[in-house]
Amino acid sequence: MVFLVLKSTQSTELKKSNKSRRTSAGAADKNCKSQCQIERFYIGTIFLNKIFCVLNYGREKLVFKSFRNLMLLFSVALLMAPVSAKEISSAKPERQGFSSERLEKLTQLMNARVDDGTMVGGMGVIARNGKIIYSQTYGQADREAGKAMTDDAIYRIYSMTKPITGVALMMLYEEGKFRLNDPIAMYIPEMADLRVALSTAGTGTVSDGTSSTAIGSGDETLVGQTRKAIRQPTIRDLMTHTAGLTYGVFGNTEVDQAYMQAGLLGDMDLKEFVTVLGQLPLQYDPGSQWHYSVSVDVQGYLVEVFSGMKFGEFLQQRIFAPLDMKDTAFKVNEVNKDRLTQLYKPEGVTATNYFSPSTGDGLEVADAFVSASYLYGGKFESGGGGLVATARDYLRFSQMMLNGGELDGVRILSPKTVDLMTTNHIGDLGLGYGSNGIGFGLDFGVVLNPGDVGEVGSVGEYSWGGAAGTRFWIDPQEQLIGLFMVQSIPHRTRLADDFKVMTYQALIEKE
Repeated sequence: MVFLVLKSTQSTELKKSNKSRRTSAGAADKNCKSQCQIERFYIGTIFLNKIFCVLNYGREKLVFKSFRNLMLLFSVALLMAPVSAKEISSAKPERQGFSSERLEKLTQLMNARVDDGTMVGGMGVIARNGKIIYSQTYGQADREAGKAMTDDAIYRIYSMTKPITGVALMMLYEEGKFRLNDPIAMYIPEMADLRVALSTAGTGTVSDGTSSTAIGSGDETLVGQTRKAIRQPTIRDLMTHTAGLTYGVFGNTEVDQAYMQAGLLGDMDLKEFVTVLGQLPLQYDPGSQWHYSVSVDVQGYLVEVFSGMKFGEFLQQRIFAPLDMKDTAFKVNEVNKDRLTQLYKPEGVTATNYFSPSTGDGLEVADAFVSASYLYGGKFESGGGGLVATARDYLRFSQMMLNGGELDGVRILSPKTVDLMTTNHIGDLGLGYGSNGIGFGLDFGVVLNPGDVGEVGSVGEYSWGGAAGTRFWIDPQEQLIGLFMVQSIPHRTRLADDFKVMTYQALIEKE
């Protein structure tokens, strides 16, 4: 009888305690993962303490010893049980300073671009103040199969992989693994004593990731000759595309040709990649100009060196799983492969030929080999362009950045590190291909002056895009995220630019 009375009393106390805890936690954020775990541990501990008080009463202590052990296991299970992620919620546009009527103009324009063949299908998402105020699909995910575009469609995000790689590397920076101005060769001896090709040094050749332009011309009589670089590239040079590297596919210089002949972006692991890269000349002196390059793939190898993990494993364990980016990976799996959108290209163009003219105005299915690694995997885990993702997943990554490195109680970076990454690091060098008013941070483009850019936006806005036409931008001034997904390569439309302009025309209340 004593046991029953005590149990009833303690149960009542426990209910009151639980109610109080739930109310307190709810006021802060009842869906926060870390608080949920703490609360369950707290409840389990109280429950065990009350049981122990009863079990220690006289001879019942021995009788219930095994029961006590069972309850201990139960408490641990409560603590370790997974907590489902909190989805980014939606809100009416007007509550976040947007006009529903004006957003409809955005939808109409994108649907018109489907009708006229500019795109087969795509998706647009806008979030403000942590709330989704616009999420709309357009057209088809697979025209030939008659499959409509869906909210959970998976896209090849190509160079939108780069900011994720930068975040991974800066997580290790926060652990004291390196300093930004450390020479690459301190950690990758295969890339020591790099030399500059004389035929390209000083030509001012630059690339924006779709094409290359040059100021002046190279000297063909100097092909095959090199000189010592003025200085060796640093990790910060890698993160700002000023290391002297190039891409190969976006140009036709001596160094570009050497990249292609070496199969640099072929199926090799990251250590093999940097070993081959270290044997090739630089296109220009480190720090002398901005030029889009394979430097973010080198960053992927640095993540392996500093963490002792495979690059893909690090991304999964330290970024994707904590942020619940459940469909982001280097390839689709058996569960989600049917959601991978079809990839298209301009009529008559090879998908990897960025210079050939199209033979028509429409789009056709891209060459199958372009999607092979996304379907079947491979050795090369490209930090510069290898990931697939949904709009939902990339929005979660973007919201983490806008929040100063945190989402739903999971902190990925310090706010100061986010500030450092989204600050211009290249001074007056500029991006060099007509992009006035834009600087470059650590794996992000940064708007310095919208007036110089000549398009609507905000000072401090940071962004990047992918080769198949995807684009995201984060506007801290307006607490705004814009995300546009589409799939055609090489991409030759200004759909993402139109999406951005139409987003801002629908914003009717500034922060």
